[in-house]
Amino acid sequence: MDTDSPHSTADRSLTTSPTSSGPEMHRSGERWPAYLATDLLLVIVFAGIGRTSHGESLSGILVTAWPFLVGALLGWLACRGTRHPAAVIPTGLSVWLCAEVGGTVLRTLTGQGTALPFVVVSLLTLAVLLIGYRLVLALRHHLRSC
Repeated sequence: MDTDSPHSTADRSLTTSPTSSGPEMHRSGERWPAYLATDLLLVIVFAGIGRTSHGESLSGILVTAWPFLVGALLGWLACRGTRHPAAVIPTGLSVWLCAEVGGTVLRTLTGQGTALPFVVVSLLTLAVLLIGYRLVLALRHHLRSC
């Protein structure tokens, strides 16, 4: 990767390759537990928002969240999220899609609701949460390096 290219910093912020080796990439790789915890916390926040919007108590938040938590963990494993936890691609995208698909499949298998409006709302909300914070971090990193 040409480090003199005006796009190299932005590219590195969104994705990583074997040749990207800036100090920010190393720091985020060392902080993967914080990124994993953030992803799992955001899935729980998603479940909490959903429960309160339907007038349900927060006491059952883990019952609502567990299918999506399992999916998010599978996403981390699928893309080896510990390598580049801050990357929108592959980590953010993988965690989001696996949380959504895994969550929907597990909800279906366990008799929980999977109506189309729920799937659309969960798809969009999880995208904003799980990809959104990575985009904000990538933008912040890009602006600092300008």
